[in-house]
Amino acid sequence: MAPMVAREEVVEVARRQWSIAGQLFALQAMVVTLLVLAGAAGAVWLARSDARQAAQDEVLAVAQTVAGSPDVRAALTTADPASVLQPYAESTRKATDTDFVVVMAPDRTRFSHPTRDRIGEPFVGEIGPALAGRPFTTTNVGTLGESVRAVVPVYDEQRRLVGLVSVGITTREIDKKLLGQLPVLFGVATPALALAATGSWLLSRRLRRQTHGLGPAQMTRMYEYYDAVLHSVREGLVVLTTDRRVALVNDEGRRLLGLDADAPVIDQPVAGIDLPPAAAELLDSGRDARDEPILAGDRVLVANQRTAWFEGAALGTVLTLRDQTELRTLASELDSVRALTEALQAQTHESANRLHTVLTLVELGRADEAVRLGTRDLAFAQQLTDRVVGAVTEPALAALLLGKSAQAGERGVDLVIEPDCHLDDSPLPTGDLLTVVGNLVDNALEAVAGTPAPRRVRVFVGTVDDELVVRVADSGPGLAPERVADAFRRGWSTKSTGRGLGLALVGQVVRRHGGGAEVGRSDDGGSLFTVRLPGRIERS
Repeated sequence: MAPMVAREEVVEVARRQWSIAGQLFALQAMVVTLLVLAGAAGAVWLARSDARQAAQDEVLAVAQTVAGSPDVRAALTTADPASVLQPYAESTRKATDTDFVVVMAPDRTRFSHPTRDRIGEPFVGEIGPALAGRPFTTTNVGTLGESVRAVVPVYDEQRRLVGLVSVGITTREIDKKLLGQLPVLFGVATPALALAATGSWLLSRRLRRQTHGLGPAQMTRMYEYYDAVLHSVREGLVVLTTDRRVALVNDEGRRLLGLDADAPVIDQPVAGIDLPPAAAELLDSGRDARDEPILAGDRVLVANQRTAWFEGAALGTVLTLRDQTELRTLASELDSVRALTEALQAQTHESANRLHTVLTLVELGRADEAVRLGTRDLAFAQQLTDRVVGAVTEPALAALLLGKSAQAGERGVDLVIEPDCHLDDSPLPTGDLLTVVGNLVDNALEAVAGTPAPRRVRVFVGTVDDELVVRVADSGPGLAPERVADAFRRGWSTKSTGRGLGLALVGQVVRRHGGGAEVGRSDDGGSLFTVRLPGRIERS
């Protein structure tokens, strides 16, 4: 419930601010609108420029046609040119849809004009290039307003300049024609703007779903907090996608799994990463796991794995790892101490029973039998103690072997300390030595449990050829040859139920100190576990 409440709070904060999707939509809408408007303005400007160029070409063509007419050249040589030229010019103007066709004398005197009152008045505008014999186009302001006009010289048959022809279209008419094209332009621009706005809205909607409506500040804060948390937590974290690819590994996860800090593992398949076998199997399976111990090199890790869901859809799997190497070692030592305590308690009850028996024999007047009974038990116990303490000067190991002897006696197992067993100074740290001996003995006791008598376990701890050698043999059923390779692998056990960490912990100690371990057949027909460790070990 707490994560859901936290998510709703984040979403509510995002609603009070502009989300990334909202900001992106607003920005895209503004940019698209500006682009469309700029495009429309550019199109209008180009259309206007094209229209004026077309008008210039048109008026120049009409002026050259009029100037080349024989009727115009003939009329210019008559006494009353206007009577002929005015009707001709007006018919031409209407036929070509221009605004004026003016025929004039070289001195600017008009012989035609759309407004009859202007005939005989001087022409307004530039004519210099035409007087020099060059037709030209220009934009000038005349009696009809600003216009695009062409001025062309008129020559008689002797190539003498007898007049000029000017044809023009007012810019007002050009703009009016251009305005008539604007609906088409807007008809194209409006759907384009609508299409761009729709695309921006769809993209914004998709982005809103992917970012869950969060704003930039919220996403930045979430990334910073989550990144800080992932790098600071003491638990290893591995996140996989649904196709078994690595999506995330935090610093502690890399350390616990033995991955290099710079190793490229993100977006890599699990099978392509050098992981401890137990961790790789768990990750690749995708199964749920709760407090499952796995081995990773020299470490004992507790793994929890479960499928991650979001709004009903599976996102992948999340694996968390906790290092319990020291805790497991302490637990192993505690088990040894507990076994010793239980054995001592059993011996206390047994001793009390025998003491009562001795006292009863004394009261019955059978003192000799009482003495023989008491001295026999005392001699056996003292013999075992003297043998262990004399062979092993390491107090913790001696106590462990005494406790295992008492524990074996309760189970009806004869625990034999080999006569040539001798260890004055162990090169191993005490904890590692107890781990090796204790787990091998426990494994042997479990192996002979339920087998027919006599049940026997033999233990040797000593130095041979500058090596620390630990041998534990039992009279159990032994190991099948195909299972010998699995003996020190995590999960293997001689017990019908159990997690099989004892021998795996022994294997850890052996690998950590550069030793070796092997499994063979004992003289009693059971298993013989032999561990060899260097005689000199650097202690940290």
